[in-house]
Amino acid sequence: MAAGDDFPLTGGVSLGTQATTVHGFSIKEATIDDLQLAFEHNQLTSRQLVQFYLSEISRLNPFLKAVIEVNPDALDLADKADYERKTKAPSATLSKLHGIPILVKDNIATKDKLNTTSGSYALVGSVVPRDAGVVTKLRNAGAIILGKASLSEWSNWRSNCAPSGWSAKGGLGRNPYNIEVTPSGSSSGSAISVAANLAAVALGTETDGSILSPSSFNSVVGMKPTVGLTSRAGVVPISSRQDSVGPICRTVSDAAYVLDVIAGIDINDIATTEALRYIPDGGYAQFLKLDGLKGKRLGILKKFYDLNDTFLTQTFEQHVNTLRKGGAVVVDNLKMAHEVNCRASGKHALSFEFKVSLNRYLNDLVDSPVRSLADVIAFNKKNLKLEKIDEYGQELFEASEKTNGIGEKEQKLLSKLATLSRDGFEKFMTDNRLDALVTYSSSASSILAIGGFPGIVVPAGYHDTENYPFGICFGGLKGSEPTLIEVAYAFEKATKIRKPPLLDQLISSTTTPTAPNQVESATSTIPVATERLGLAAQEHPQGSLLQETGQI
Repeated sequence: MAAGDDFPLTGGVSLGTQATTVHGFSIKEATIDDLQLAFEHNQLTSRQLVQFYLSEISRLNPFLKAVIEVNPDALDLADKADYERKTKAPSATLSKLHGIPILVKDNIATKDKLNTTSGSYALVGSVVPRDAGVVTKLRNAGAIILGKASLSEWSNWRSNCAPSGWSAKGGLGRNPYNIEVTPSGSSSGSAISVAANLAAVALGTETDGSILSPSSFNSVVGMKPTVGLTSRAGVVPISSRQDSVGPICRTVSDAAYVLDVIAGIDINDIATTEALRYIPDGGYAQFLKLDGLKGKRLGILKKFYDLNDTFLTQTFEQHVNTLRKGGAVVVDNLKMAHEVNCRASGKHALSFEFKVSLNRYLNDLVDSPVRSLADVIAFNKKNLKLEKIDEYGQELFEASEKTNGIGEKEQKLLSKLATLSRDGFEKFMTDNRLDALVTYSSSASSILAIGGFPGIVVPAGYHDTENYPFGICFGGLKGSEPTLIEVAYAFEKATKIRKPPLLDQLISSTTTPTAPNQVESATSTIPVATERLGLAAQEHPQGSLLQETGQI
């Protein structure tokens, strides 16, 4: 698909002119509710919607590097959705996601013409045995798989040196609000795409911060569900103990609609059976309440106010007042036991978990150029330039490869992490009788990660001088998604902070950077998965809010 190609629409609209309206309906920033209403009133078809997003990807992706591949069957899937809508019985009810285009992160398997590569050339041409569990649920709901979103390669578990949002296959993703600011990762492309209106909604994955952090940096809503609430089967893994798949959207309501579809049992992921008890009767959309803050007890750690930035501090003081005005009881200046031990201990455990998990995933593939972590390391050494090994290395891979499974020593560390979580976050929440923990951006991601706890980020502002978006995070105990949705939705509606990036203005004022981190400068084509190719030839520390973030 060449950049700038026109995608003719019925209704006399040519997207080569960057039109954003069809029959008076504005597609840009449209919510799922908006789109479904437009379908119902014959203002819009799924084909027109897919054409719009394909055109925007063609126009903007050479700059943003948010999408690795688009689905060559997307328009056919849109036609199918339009036909189903047109011929359904009057009493039939279609899913909220029916006919809605969605991008999935490129570590989530799709059994179609799209590759699943985790951003690495080592997996180009690999054949997955089946759709990922969450993709099966999306398809059953009538959603349209639009393509694969870019990411930090291997979900940022290859190296500590590569910039967030970079992969060999996808290049370096750019923050659509300010290219000098990291888009964060590892679900960078999902967040960039949704923020820039390249898709209606997207899926990301998180092990520690990879949904929450890029959502914060790209002014979108990101929800990391309780581990096991959504299936991880068919997802290139890091840790079954921490990995979670969740929605990245422009609104809390859209996130709730996506969660309603992707949550639930998958026979290929035993954790979904254990987490079934957390799914409420009637689903999650019922908790989209304007008075969702009323009566909630919200806890704030003392360091919440230690942001080393006057603007951020003042902004979050205003947000605390908003929470109180909404009827929440805010308990602030709290301290949590074991908080500082979470990330370091958790990362060591991930090293041995990754090798075991990845080898299992690779062995399950129908066909693959690589069958083990050792194979991937060897591939990278043979393809130094292609995979930028001299620049970024693969020390995390090499450290993981040196591990020897999960023995007595490893079990002791996992037991220690469980204790840290029980005596830390769980005790903190219970002793203070809290409904949610409130933090800046993804600063609590490690606390939530080691215990498999959920969190949701909502846009909270735009820095006045540094010009970057930031979010506020609400985290809770396992199964607390209904409460978190209530709180996040009420906050979102009370503040209405999100605004789309000024992309045309940003692009016109920007020359292509020549810095070392700007790999694969903008090209004239967008990858389309027309055939299977053969094997080819971060939470920020205080005081460095604009630096690359190593989220996984």
